[in-house]
Amino acid sequence: MFVVAAMVIISIVLWILNAEFTWDTQEILMVGGAFILVGFALFLGISRLRSNLRKEPAEDEFSKKIMTRASSLSYYISLYLWLVLMYLSDKTRLECHTLIGAGIMGMALVFFLSWVGVKLSRTGHE
Repeated sequence: MFVVAAMVIISIVLWILNAEFTWDTQEILMVGGAFILVGFALFLGISRLRSNLRKEPAEDEFSKKIMTRASSLSYYISLYLWLVLMYLSDKTRLECHTLIGAGIMGMALVFFLSWVGVKLSRTGHE
C-alpha cells in the first residue's frame, strides 16, 4: 500500500513538473482528490502496520464489516454518479477521457466518503 501511494505521489509531482500545469479548477480538483486518496491509503496502511506490530490481525471482523458496508454503499452511489456523468457528457464540451478520469476519481472519493460515514455512524453494539 505504501509503494502504491509513493508511486501516485511521484506521478503527480512529475505530471506537475513536466506538463503545462495551469492551476485551473479542474487540475486543482484532480490533484486534491488524488492527495485525499493517498492520505486515506496511508492511514489504512499505518493502521494495519500498527496492528501487525501488536501481533493482532491486520483486519479484524469489525474492520471487514465496515469495509463491506462502505463498499456496497459506494457501489450504489457510484452507479448514480456514472448516470450523471453520462448525462453531462452530452451537455458539456469535455473530452471523453476527462469524463472517464473524473468518474474514476469520483468513485474513489465516494468510497472514501462512504467509509468515513460508515465508520462514524457505527453503533456501540457492533
